[in-house]
Amino acid sequence: MYRHTGPAAGGVGERVTMGEPAVAVRGLTKTYGKVEAVKGVDFEVAPGEVFGFLGPNGAGKTTTISMLCTLADPTGGSAAVAGHDVVRERDAVRRNIGLVFQDPTLDGYLTAEQNLRFHAELYGVPKALVGDRIRQVMEMVALWDRKGDKVQNFSGGMKRRLEIARGLLHSPRVLFLDEPTVGLDPQTRSAIWGYINRLRHAEDITIFMTTHYMDEAEFCDRIAIIDHGEIVVIDSPEALKASVGEDRVQIQTADDTAAIAALRDRFGLEAAVREGQVTFAVASGEQFVPRLFAELGVPIRSVSVSRPSLDDVFMSYTGSTIRDAEAEGSANAWMRAMARR
Repeated sequence: MYRHTGPAAGGVGERVTMGEPAVAVRGLTKTYGKVEAVKGVDFEVAPGEVFGFLGPNGAGKTTTISMLCTLADPTGGSAAVAGHDVVRERDAVRRNIGLVFQDPTLDGYLTAEQNLRFHAELYGVPKALVGDRIRQVMEMVALWDRKGDKVQNFSGGMKRRLEIARGLLHSPRVLFLDEPTVGLDPQTRSAIWGYINRLRHAEDITIFMTTHYMDEAEFCDRIAIIDHGEIVVIDSPEALKASVGEDRVQIQTADDTAAIAALRDRFGLEAAVREGQVTFAVASGEQFVPRLFAELGVPIRSVSVSRPSLDDVFMSYTGSTIRDAEAEGSANAWMRAMARR
């Protein structure tokens, strides 16, 4: 495997010093006029870790990645990637990272191999190593047999796999994936994650990803939940779910307002309408359901009980589900756009 191990002034793919965080962020902020997109976040990512930013669209995920990848300057605070400061050592940071954007950036008129050769030239991969390295990364994502095909004929999943291969071509120490499976169907998303997990071990790299898909976040070693530009909690998926503890109960009723009042007055439970259903948390949900039917006093049309999920974690720490937060963010964006007219 090609990997340059020389000093910072050298080529691509420098090694992270043993014990040094792959990503270290302190008080990082980003403002656009009066809008504070990222509000003083702090976190570290260990070498070899799969670290996820989980949050709705507009939460600050892409803005944070843009600063870490030197595509946007921080307003305040500091950040280092692979041991290099993102402001003072921009070129060194760029040599040590791979980036898969949320929106496709491949040239559809070029073949898959031509796209990768162009990337290798941009990153200064030695010509003697380019051919073998291209074959290596394309075989990793099962596209070597399509190397001569134009990218415009690829499916969405194939394009995403090729972009991941391109991000790995120059042997980065940290691979940034910004919503890596957005717009793909569930089966293709699952296949992409199969490739990502194999690549993680084959390439010995750190993966920093953003997502608003709960099932995708389960693949991470640790998750940072970000909402309105702030990190509200960081831990492993299992630890976060264990922190919620209670089951999630959702009911459809003849009168949601009356049901919420009855849950509060008769059971001491706080409930709210989430995703069109009255939602609340309670210990031993299945055992509570018979009592609910007997004592609520409001006709119940349907009921569901689920163990704590990452969506429950998000609701526990932010007060809304990620879907509701996205709907609210879209409405706010529309109102801001109308106000500017």
